[in-house]
Amino acid sequence: MSKAEHVAVVGASLAGLRIVEALRREGFAGGITVIGAEEGLPYDRPPLSKQFLVDDWEEEKLALARNGVEALEAEWRLGVAAKRLDPKERRLELADGSGIAADAIVIATGARARRLPFGRDLEGVLELRTLEDARRLRAAIAEGPRVVVVGAGFIGMEVAASCRKKGLEVCVVEPLPAPLIRGLGPVLGERVAKRHREEGVVFHLGVGVEGFEGAGRVSGVRLSNGEVVPAELVVVGVGAAPATDWLEGSGLELDNGILCDATGGTARAGVYALGDCARWINPRYPERPRFEHWTSAVEQSEVVAKRIVHGEAEDFAPVPYVWTDQFDLRIAIAGELREGDAMHVCQGSIDEDRFLALFGREGKLVAAVGFKRPRQLNAARRRIAEGASFEEAIAENA
Repeated sequence: MSKAEHVAVVGASLAGLRIVEALRREGFAGGITVIGAEEGLPYDRPPLSKQFLVDDWEEEKLALARNGVEALEAEWRLGVAAKRLDPKERRLELADGSGIAADAIVIATGARARRLPFGRDLEGVLELRTLEDARRLRAAIAEGPRVVVVGAGFIGMEVAASCRKKGLEVCVVEPLPAPLIRGLGPVLGERVAKRHREEGVVFHLGVGVEGFEGAGRVSGVRLSNGEVVPAELVVVGVGAAPATDWLEGSGLELDNGILCDATGGTARAGVYALGDCARWINPRYPERPRFEHWTSAVEQSEVVAKRIVHGEAEDFAPVPYVWTDQFDLRIAIAGELREGDAMHVCQGSIDEDRFLALFGREGKLVAAVGFKRPRQLNAARRRIAEGASFEEAIAENA
């Protein structure tokens, strides 16, 4: 592909904004058009489940570009979604009937909240992914309802903590035996559950949801064991699916996200993808996971910008990093845990809620979890990237 003079970015998200900023830092002086389905400029999603709900943050605080986007000299086409991609012509068809052609196209459409197959016709059943979702949730919380959170992942547990901080009755339903098992493992997941119970959150673990009760508005959640939990507000947090439906038939390789090489390039020349909608080749993780993390979107934007501006970039093989805040717990995770990984706790104790937990597999350090240990966690992330052994990491943190 010849040198790009015009780049189109699909997705006015964190990833969308960061790729524009990275392109300008790399010296790209051509035109940039950003297409976003939502009406507003890019905003920060992590506070939606925390400060926006608990502290009633003004929406201006969520802005990712606090000083505006004028200096980026990009055209922002907001409130209109991309409908179709013609990769051969590198042309986008938008929902308003207009089209945009570009030399390079970056797809950063993120993900959408997964929904349950029932309850969609009931008021009081909500998800949390977008600012509009957060507005609805904040308004619902203000009415003082009994809350049931379906799903004990990061979003579900953060919403549960926020609702409890607002003084609401909160129950969490999760089919696994502890919250956050996929991110923390069962031992640390149970520790988080204990902290929530101390604050008054009630758990229904090891049980699924069969349906909702109510006529017009939800009044209860029917569990797989036959119990009905009363609720005027249900928040569904059962994961996210990549927003790639509009790319069907485009020739891009789609499989739970857009399949990319190790620098964000897709099967079509001049088309790139990053963020929650993309699955990059990563030799550390042969399963090619989608890392739905704030840090990942930021780091990938630097790589894609280099690829577009300079025609090449070094293969990117990051160690994923994510954090969560719940009550007074500040938890950060580096790497990826699996069932059966060995765990060693150091730099404190689990009972103190201040420690570093190291995880090993086949003699290698593969993950680390820090409870209020940011410096030690960042050091562990570096050691995972360097290929440190589990024993070395334990000795270094003795």
